[in-house]
Amino acid sequence: MSSAEHIVGLAVGRGTGAEIAAVFERVLDGFARVYGSDIAVVRSPRTYHSYLSLRAQSAARDADGIEKTRRLTQEDADHYEQFVRARAAAGNRVIFRTAINAQTLYLVRQRLRAVKVDTLDAGGARMLLVRDQAQGFYTGDNEHRPGHIRRVTEFSREITGKVLEYALRRAWREWPHEGPDRIVMAYKFHLLDGALDDWAAEFADRHGVDVRVFQPDTVNRNLIAHGPADRTVLVAGNEWADIMHVVLLDRFGAGRQEDHCTRNVHLHPDAHGLVEYQTVHGSADDLEGRDLVNPVATVRAAAAIAERHAHCPGAGAAAERALARVRRDGILTPDLGGHHGTTDVVNAFLDALESGAQARAGQPVTASRPTGS
Repeated sequence: MSSAEHIVGLAVGRGTGAEIAAVFERVLDGFARVYGSDIAVVRSPRTYHSYLSLRAQSAARDADGIEKTRRLTQEDADHYEQFVRARAAAGNRVIFRTAINAQTLYLVRQRLRAVKVDTLDAGGARMLLVRDQAQGFYTGDNEHRPGHIRRVTEFSREITGKVLEYALRRAWREWPHEGPDRIVMAYKFHLLDGALDDWAAEFADRHGVDVRVFQPDTVNRNLIAHGPADRTVLVAGNEWADIMHVVLLDRFGAGRQEDHCTRNVHLHPDAHGLVEYQTVHGSADDLEGRDLVNPVATVRAAAAIAERHAHCPGAGAAAERALARVRRDGILTPDLGGHHGTTDVVNAFLDALESGAQARAGQPVTASRPTGS
């Protein structure tokens, strides 16, 4: 085990996972140098499947291929769950994970009761999105018979209460002098025989907070027509939030999906408080090995981890200043209209980060390394 002061877990998937992981380690090391912080990365020994790599391993279009896909998915889920539990047991509080197969992730999220958290700003109206990943239609098990799949999922009063309790605590952390104005729940509650809205009403009465349960299409209409009220906590089932998260990012000023990172928080006692950062973009298998993946979301994840978990105050703001300089210099990957590779962008970012730190410290600024095209 490393003797470093700050330990960060790292889990790597296939596709562009290895390239993203290399970016993350380089950038985190850059922050460690700039801030004089002692950071070590502990990597999971397994490389987890993306959906495309999983399907390539199970190419047969028959029951044997399906069974192999199920087995590999289960193996990945079991391994990643144990990695998360081991990091938590060792006292580590943070993991960065590249994209892996969604079915694998949701098995782990169900077992460890995960929520995804994001903050949004709609023209001054502050909103906290808490995405319920611990229950519902994205969790559960598949039962197969020829030509049919039966998926069994579950909602519970206990998990609903835990998600709402976390959302309420997190809202008070976000707005410590005001607290939340309301909690809005976006779920297909009409399919649940009235149980979910009863549980929400019980929670509201117990905690003295305004909780309103809406159908997802009603939430969409209200957001489009009126925008959110300030200090709205939006607790959403995955069926809606998986689709709408990207729309919310775009509509409420948080930027493009490819540039954004989010946090997953585990509510199970065995991993309570452990935060898992991920980029919002997927595994991008089509870009594997081409040095073309956009590194901005990974840079932002590394900055957030450095600031919040490795005693690098101001790392997030420093990263945004360096990214702005890189953009001004026109060093961009093709998805942003540029002609540079991933390595070029990361090199330019690290140069800008280091020269910015030197300038603020009143030191001579060293010449930056050249970038290719």
